[in-house]
Amino acid sequence: MSDKNAVPGKDGNKYVPFEERTGDTSVVYFTRDLSAEGLKKIYDRVSEGIEGKIAIKLHTGERKGPNIIPRPWVRSLYDEKLPGATIIETNTYYEGDRYTTEQHRKTLEVNGWTFCPVDITDEDGVATLPVKDGKWFDEMHVGKNLLNYDSMLTLTHFKGHVQGGFGGSNKNIGIGCADGRIGKKEIHSTADDMWGNRKEELMERISESTKATIDHFAGHVSYINVMRNMSVSCDCEGVAAEPVVTPDVGILASYDILAVDNACVDLVYNLPYGGGKALIERIESRHGLRQLSYMKELGMGNDRYVLIDIDNDDKEITAKEAVKDVEPDWKPDMFNVFYGRNKIN
Repeated sequence: MSDKNAVPGKDGNKYVPFEERTGDTSVVYFTRDLSAEGLKKIYDRVSEGIEGKIAIKLHTGERKGPNIIPRPWVRSLYDEKLPGATIIETNTYYEGDRYTTEQHRKTLEVNGWTFCPVDITDEDGVATLPVKDGKWFDEMHVGKNLLNYDSMLTLTHFKGHVQGGFGGSNKNIGIGCADGRIGKKEIHSTADDMWGNRKEELMERISESTKATIDHFAGHVSYINVMRNMSVSCDCEGVAAEPVVTPDVGILASYDILAVDNACVDLVYNLPYGGGKALIERIESRHGLRQLSYMKELGMGNDRYVLIDIDNDDKEITAKEAVKDVEPDWKPDMFNVFYGRNKIN
């Protein structure tokens, strides 16, 4: 249900430097190790409460999409740390390779997500979750099967987004757990335009949708953001995604969704030699920073954090220190040929 009298906030195009933020701090873990081992290592830091019937919220990508998290990394994490877990997805709002469940399952097969169960949670219908203190929604429609799980690991490919500016854990959950026909329509659409909600209003609707899901899993949800192959395009665009120009950074994880998304944004803004220029332009032009300020207003987490360098004896570092040695030019790794990525076990 929408409140048509709500008014969007402002300043979604204005970056707030860390030193100008106020409030409490959370812990965010950081590794430069972009590999299966790095992913497993950082998962260990945010594994508490991930128990019972476990959902892994992963954007599995459009068919042959070049930038998704490498399947072998996820398989290694699953086999060694999360046996018995289930990847969860929902069908898309737009027509494409994941619009229907049948199309979606074919795409999952093409992309190599065949080593563990994948639950398309809206395959059997929808459910509603309350949105506490939301101004746009009092409930959000999600895939019905989402309610079958006890805990959720949010495994996110951090990148740009054509409408959201950037796609972090907030986008992964807010759009990715909303069902394909009702929930996503509530987030994106106006009466006369399928994609009519933009800028601050869209960011707020995404965040309220996310809040419904993470409140449901309170105490049993954690977040990992992989800063690799950061096209300004979302993985929703598949092979049509804009070429990657932003250099790879590493992997971040936290129990605080705002802290981990804000830390990723901070690392992009602090990339030396203008390495973050393209992604910053995408974020600000779409007013994507409103995701962060509105999550804070909703009490979803802290925008201040302590960044822990797990590569160097858990030293506390700044965002600038974390990326000081990152070269400005993106260099593809061994997983950047689609079939090569999915043939390697």
